[in-house]
Amino acid sequence: MRILFLFLDGVGLGLSDPTINPLFATPMPYLQQLLGGQRLVAEAAPLHNQRASLLSLDATLGVAGTPQSATGQATLLTGQNVPAISGHHYGPKPDPEVTEVLLNGNLFHTLIKNGKKVGFLNAYPPRYFETIDSGRRMYSAIPLAVTSSGIRLKTVEDLRAGRAISADFTGGGWLENLGMQDIAVLEPSQAGKRLAKLATEVDFSLFEYWLSDYAGHRQAFSEAQALLETFDQVLGGLLETWDDREGLILISSDHGNLEDLSTRHHTLNPVPALIIGADGLRRAFSTNLKSIVDISPAILQIFPAPG
Repeated sequence: MRILFLFLDGVGLGLSDPTINPLFATPMPYLQQLLGGQRLVAEAAPLHNQRASLLSLDATLGVAGTPQSATGQATLLTGQNVPAISGHHYGPKPDPEVTEVLLNGNLFHTLIKNGKKVGFLNAYPPRYFETIDSGRRMYSAIPLAVTSSGIRLKTVEDLRAGRAISADFTGGGWLENLGMQDIAVLEPSQAGKRLAKLATEVDFSLFEYWLSDYAGHRQAFSEAQALLETFDQVLGGLLETWDDREGLILISSDHGNLEDLSTRHHTLNPVPALIIGADGLRRAFSTNLKSIVDISPAILQIFPAPG
């Protein structure tokens, strides 16, 4: 039994409006086939079919203001209502209060303590580690949870060896933006197949895709559509390779953004929980999913503590 969590930063369930919502305007054949011809929008949820379930999850958590990355991601990774603990939504990087919540126990830490094999699939370029070591950059919530649990962040060497995935899935950004000529650029479907392969090596794995949130903040419609087209091809490769009998794919987010490009800010929209796998396992996993607080407990229910 395994779970692959594809975390898409800043992706909510928005309106079926092609003028503001690239998730509605962009043809995504693999995702649409998975959703029975529907698109990833608010009116599609709830949905349950042969291979997938789609639920709508609250990201506001009863706290005034717009959901933010640090508190939202910390909530996903701890099962605690971190905005309520902090008294506000906060981000993008963790403040001391959010940091304390993550360091006092998170999903990665708990799964390792329970004897499970855990993988964080993102590779980071050399300059990322240089800026972290120099103090010019802080960890965001997910790398902070990963490293505080004793997991090593993957490097360019891991990417070259096929043990990791670049933040843009294909590695093209490492070549074009970082000038790293020795990076093999993958076709999106190849990246999806690599995700599936890496997920089979552990019990729980997570991949963080943050470019979706960046495109939302820039209100870059054509850029968002290009990212979504790539993601759909990645999903196609992943679905082709994934064995539904062996585990679940979970696709979810921390807050809305990309689904409403009429604003450059985060939204109050719910976020998706798209669950792919065998029918009985999906139903068991999704029974109590109402908000992003419920994601971590649902994962831990699949991987209970020994004894």
